[in-house]
Amino acid sequence: MIEWQTKLDLRTITANVEQQEGITRDNVPIKVDAVVWYRIVDPELAVIEVKAVSNAVVQVSPTTLRAVLGQHTLDEILKAQDTIADVMQKSIDATTEPWGVKVELVQMKSVEIPPSMQRALAQEAEALREKRARLIKAEAELDAAEQLRQAAEVIMQNPAGLELRRMQMITEVGAEQNTMTLVMMPSEFVSMARGIADVAKAVVAKG
Repeated sequence: MIEWQTKLDLRTITANVEQQEGITRDNVPIKVDAVVWYRIVDPELAVIEVKAVSNAVVQVSPTTLRAVLGQHTLDEILKAQDTIADVMQKSIDATTEPWGVKVELVQMKSVEIPPSMQRALAQEAEALREKRARLIKAEAELDAAEQLRQAAEVIMQNPAGLELRRMQMITEVGAEQNTMTLVMMPSEFVSMARGIADVAKAVVAKG
């Protein structure tokens, strides 16, 4: 009464997708390896609707992989592999659903790009790091300038603070073992020299 019999494995099956060469949306040639996990959920459809269901799933996966890669740029493929894998999973599952097959997961194992593109990406990453370092240094200098401005305002409100800061600096220099010689001059001399310079500029301007 039984004409023929077909046995199917209803457990989750892992299938390796052969390395596929594709062109990204920004015209970069790449090679991608992927893995597909699928499971037969309707044995009747898997037998009646398609011949050799396992081979059919393996054959449809590379085609979908190349099509999805062509819809994304290289940066998207490198940075959003999980998102692209989800798109591939839904696309393959839509094709295999009439066969009674549920595609549970798709993951990209490796992405190979040309050596010239690897060098370009390395240079881009180095440039970004240098830019970030310069921005951090500029922010630090800006913060330091702001602190100096606030310190100058405090000293202007109390000129005696300048003398205290000068004495503190001398103490710090003297604490180090060096042969530096410091010559102390009253701040009035500095003020007088500045006044003379201002007078001289005014005379030259009038002349």
